[in-house]
Amino acid sequence: MSRFRVCLNLARNNFERMITKSIDNNKIKELSRIIAGCKRVAITCHIAPDGDAIGSSLAMYHLLTDLGKEVHVVTPDMFAQNMYYLPGAKDIVIYSRYPEFAAQLIEEADLIFCLDYNAIKRVDKVGQHIMDSAALKVMIDHHLNPENFPSLVISHPEESSTCILLFKVLCALGFVPLINRTIASCIYTGMMTDTGNFSYNSNKPEIYEVIARLVEAGINKDELYRHIVNTSTISRLRLNGYAVSQKMEVFKSHHAALITLTRDELNEYDYKKGDTESLVNIPLQLEDVTYSVFLREEEHYIKVSTRSKGTFPVNKLCEKFFNGGGHLNAAGGEFEGTMEECIAQFKEAMNYADKLLPLKK
Repeated sequence: MSRFRVCLNLARNNFERMITKSIDNNKIKELSRIIAGCKRVAITCHIAPDGDAIGSSLAMYHLLTDLGKEVHVVTPDMFAQNMYYLPGAKDIVIYSRYPEFAAQLIEEADLIFCLDYNAIKRVDKVGQHIMDSAALKVMIDHHLNPENFPSLVISHPEESSTCILLFKVLCALGFVPLINRTIASCIYTGMMTDTGNFSYNSNKPEIYEVIARLVEAGINKDELYRHIVNTSTISRLRLNGYAVSQKMEVFKSHHAALITLTRDELNEYDYKKGDTESLVNIPLQLEDVTYSVFLREEEHYIKVSTRSKGTFPVNKLCEKFFNGGGHLNAAGGEFEGTMEECIAQFKEAMNYADKLLPLKK
């Protein structure tokens, strides 16, 4: 073996040891034992699955399938159309469409993975089937305050995405040689989308070292960005244009921005899941806006999405006012009530936010 190859292998081994040092080795040993002993696996993620939920689920799906397991991904409801670009997405079983089949897959599993969610309520009606199942349950997640219903919990809220945490877990398990282009593409998707294409929660050097390993595994990051983030429809472009031009309000004295879309407005523009995925980020382009809030009316509640700049903690707003949470610069929640009531709640939250930390003057 050449000296260069020896040095390269040493560097890779050092990298893997470095990025896995925060992972509890006892939990990795337990997870290795669980995976070795299972035959049928159900992989679950949160309601309204985003890129991190779908990316981590499909990455684990492909890896376990390659290990000879019988694996199915079950989502509570539909996910964004752009995620269908990912390999295996068309095989996902959607509970809201096929409730009996999805429930059967969970019931027959001897192992259930709970990916990218910290509480059973985050999987809606799927939650009861998970709780009723006698299968071992493993949570891998990066949200705060994980519940203890799983048999094994690997929770690291300091991570920018569940996908980068999953990459570290796979490294700790010794599965790096199994991370092929397919698995790497899924992992990169979650890393990319949960950081707004690496525009927030993404200032750690190790993130880019992981990306380098994924590129080595064969991903085409430019192609993934184009398909997942930068591909649209006419109705989506018009909906987002309408939202910014007609529905965006800027509250300069509070350094805040609000965008609202009612169900009638969404229907008018033939709204599909994922059409407003990046809308909440747009007001942050304004110099005087420190945090942005987007309210989208669903059938029985208002979906709340928030983003911020710098050190402003939008997760605290979501925890206190919108029954949610998340991370410093990206968080979400829900509000049970009318749009008018939710807007009033937002205005109350602005007054609280004024005292949360000094804003720009």
